[in-house]
Amino acid sequence: MIACPYCSHENIEGTDECEQCQQPIHDTYLTPPTCSVEEGLLNDRVGVLNPKVPITVKLSDTVQQVLDVLVNKGIGCVVVVDQGQPVGIFSERDALMRLNTEASASKDRPVVDFMTPNPRMLDNEAKVAFAMQRMDLGGYRHIPITDRDGALQGIISARDILRYLTDKLAS
Repeated sequence: MIACPYCSHENIEGTDECEQCQQPIHDTYLTPPTCSVEEGLLNDRVGVLNPKVPITVKLSDTVQQVLDVLVNKGIGCVVVVDQGQPVGIFSERDALMRLNTEASASKDRPVVDFMTPNPRMLDNEAKVAFAMQRMDLGGYRHIPITDRDGALQGIISARDILRYLTDKLAS
């Protein structure tokens, strides 16, 4: 067994990624950073992105209620919870791709019918580079952030990462 350097979870020897936090177990293959941007990406944790307080909705909330929340709060997604636990995410992309022209006919249906179930989440100890990689591979614009116990702590967006990179380039 090998302990994850990020969350201390015991993983099977030879595993590339921690089962619990999905961080790479061995990153010795990485070349040393050549600039402050690379160094920041490899060393900074997602906390530097100032994850926003996630807006949550219930499984039973209607599509219309959820769309109203997105518009009124000016946000791109909400986390769908059941008994306080995240079970899905509903984003502007879900509205466009899953509701599409049927939005008015579906406004009274529960959001559970249109959400993305079981969203990938990141531990708040994840590195910014890992968050970028996870969002890129998954095609996500938003990713929920949890603590070590899996409790929802925040949410980051592609815009947060772009802002981070812009700040790094300016310094």
